[in-house]
Amino acid sequence: MSEITLVQGVCAGLDTALREDPRVVVLGEDVGKNGGVFRATEGLWEKFGEERVIDTPLAESGIVGAAIGMAVNGLLPVAEIQFMGFIYPAFEQIISHAARLRQRTQGQHPASLVIRAPYGGGIRAPELHSDSTESLFVHTPGLKVVVPSTPYDAKGLLLAAIRDPDPVIFLEPMKIYRSMRQEVPDGWYEVSFGQARKVCTGEDVTLISWGAMVPVAEQAARAASDEGVSCEVIDLRSLYPLDMEAVIDSVKKTGRAVIIHEAPKTAGLGAELASRIHEEAFLWMESPVERVTGYDVPVPMFALEDAFRPSVERVGAAVQKVMNF
Repeated sequence: MSEITLVQGVCAGLDTALREDPRVVVLGEDVGKNGGVFRATEGLWEKFGEERVIDTPLAESGIVGAAIGMAVNGLLPVAEIQFMGFIYPAFEQIISHAARLRQRTQGQHPASLVIRAPYGGGIRAPELHSDSTESLFVHTPGLKVVVPSTPYDAKGLLLAAIRDPDPVIFLEPMKIYRSMRQEVPDGWYEVSFGQARKVCTGEDVTLISWGAMVPVAEQAARAASDEGVSCEVIDLRSLYPLDMEAVIDSVKKTGRAVIIHEAPKTAGLGAELASRIHEEAFLWMESPVERVTGYDVPVPMFALEDAFRPSVERVGAAVQKVMNF
C-alpha cells in the first residue's frame, strides 16, 4: 500500500498496466520524457521506453486516430489529451469512429482504448483549459465515461478502463489532483463501472456529484449537519453507465435530491439525472430536484472563476430550498 494523490493514482495505474500487459501503450503530447503537463506520466518513459510511452505532435485528431488504429490491431492504447478543452479537434474521430467501431464491424473490432483528459476549473488556467463538457460524450452511444474523485478510484477505474472492450473517456478533475492522499494498493485492482460510491449516509437530502464536486458536496453536507439536516452524498464515479439504482434507492429514502456539477446547466448530465429521478421516484419525492451547476457561459477568466463554479454556499442554499419546499 502506498499513500498517494489522485494524479499519482493515475500514474500508478499506467505503471501497473504497462508492467503487466505488453499490449498497453501510452501516447500524447509531452507524456514521454517530460512526464506530462501535470506529471501524470512521470517516470514511465524512462522505465518502459519510447516505443511504449510515445510523445506525439500537437495534433489531437492524430493522437486519437492513431490510438484507434492501435486498438484495431490488438494493442491497448491510452491516449492523453492535455486538457478537455483541447479534445474538440479529435471529436470526429471519437464520435464517428471509436464509438461506432463495435457496431460497424458487428463486434469483430471493439476498439478497446482509453482517452484521458484533465477537466474542470479551479486552477486559474487560461481559456479552453477548464471545460467540463462530459455530457457530449455521455450522449454518444458506444462510449463509456468515468470520473474518479479519489486516488483509489483513479487507479482502479483506469485499470478497469484499460481492460474494458469499449472506448472509455477517462476524465480527471484537475482541481483535486493533489488535494488529498489515500492509501492505494500497489498491484492490479479494478473499480467496476456503473457502481456509484456512497460517500456518507443521510436521511433528509441526497447530494449527487462526481469529480471535483464531490468534496464540495461533502463540505456542504457537513455544513447542513450543523443546522440539523442529514445529507447522503453519492459519488457517481461512472457517468455512463450510470448507477441509477443507487441514486433512486437513496432518493426514495431521503425524498429530496440536489445534483451538483460544474458543467453548464442546460443539457448537462444533471438534467438527465433529474428526469430519471422524477420518472422513477416521483411518488417518494418531498420536493422537486434542485441543480447546482456552472452557468450557461464559457468558463470565465480568473476573477470570476470562483463565482462560476458551484460552491458550498450555493449547495447549502439548494439544500435549504428542498427542505423548505
